[in-house]
Amino acid sequence: MTTSTDGFTLPAGFESLAGHGRVLDTVTDALDAVETQLHEALTSDDVFAETSSRHLLTAGGKRIRPVLTVMASLIADPELGSGEVAPVNPAVRQAAVVMELTHLATLYHDDVMDEAPVRRGVETAHRLWGNSAAILAGDLVFARASQLMSELGPRAVRVQSDTFERLVLGQLWETRGVQDGEDHLEHYLQVIGGKTGSLIAASGMLGALLGGANEETVQILAAYGEEVGLAFQLADDLIDLTSTEEQLGKAPGTDLREGVPTLTTILLRGAAVGAGAEAQSARKALELVDGPLDSDEQLAAAVAAVTAHPVMERAWEMTRAHAARAKQILAPLPDSAVKDALAGFADYVVDRSS
Repeated sequence: MTTSTDGFTLPAGFESLAGHGRVLDTVTDALDAVETQLHEALTSDDVFAETSSRHLLTAGGKRIRPVLTVMASLIADPELGSGEVAPVNPAVRQAAVVMELTHLATLYHDDVMDEAPVRRGVETAHRLWGNSAAILAGDLVFARASQLMSELGPRAVRVQSDTFERLVLGQLWETRGVQDGEDHLEHYLQVIGGKTGSLIAASGMLGALLGGANEETVQILAAYGEEVGLAFQLADDLIDLTSTEEQLGKAPGTDLREGVPTLTTILLRGAAVGAGAEAQSARKALELVDGPLDSDEQLAAAVAAVTAHPVMERAWEMTRAHAARAKQILAPLPDSAVKDALAGFADYVVDRSS
């Protein structure tokens, strides 16, 4: 993480913008405005409605989706090569706000379904106010996002509605679980494609669309965002095992304790089949993963066993492969500082520590 602006930190990869005229200033100015608009969007005359709907917004976050929306909007700027670039237009900023609000709304619902105690280092809404209030707070955030998107035209509304469908289907597939005869890894990738890839793809697509890019570029940014979204979520699962509680805002190994299938545990179960030292160590690790994880000591032992197994490196290789594919998708675009930063962004989502 490198360049800072109020309320969040811009990802690595933006260093390439520093020597490119006003591009860096344009990005940071837009994101400052987006942050202000996010808080304005959740203003309410009702004190409880405002407090509950702003709960996760004020807790922080990486603002991955707004950053990508703003960056994607710059890719078609005809003045980019000269180092002079126009301010990000209001429609792009509004789309960036919608993308983040949509993401925030899903977190309220996810936390209820997962019975999560902590999110972004603070107590979750359902723990503070109960399940019903948390769900309604998420619904309110969705409503505000929809109101803003309705002002951006029919194409933008369709992108949002298609994305919302994929978000719900991703959660539905996760809730239903793997069906008989279904490959566990394929199911998992389908789930995270719906729950995470869809919204990050929409961020790239809307940024390019509302920034004035041609249809080919719009589709490139959508495909790029999909791969970045997969890389981001896969890395999140691995970071849950490898980072500290201070970095994560929660105890490492939360997914293990909650019994959430992730790339690592799916690979570990595959490795446990058969003979040999690797299969034997996988089975021993799974005994800890599937055993009681009530105490911190039990959880720490399970985390240590999983991270020491060779499947951990395989999981990282698969994660980096999605980031590499995202960068390959950008190849047809003309060379520019923004293209470089988008490539750096794909690396960042894998290389971060939280």
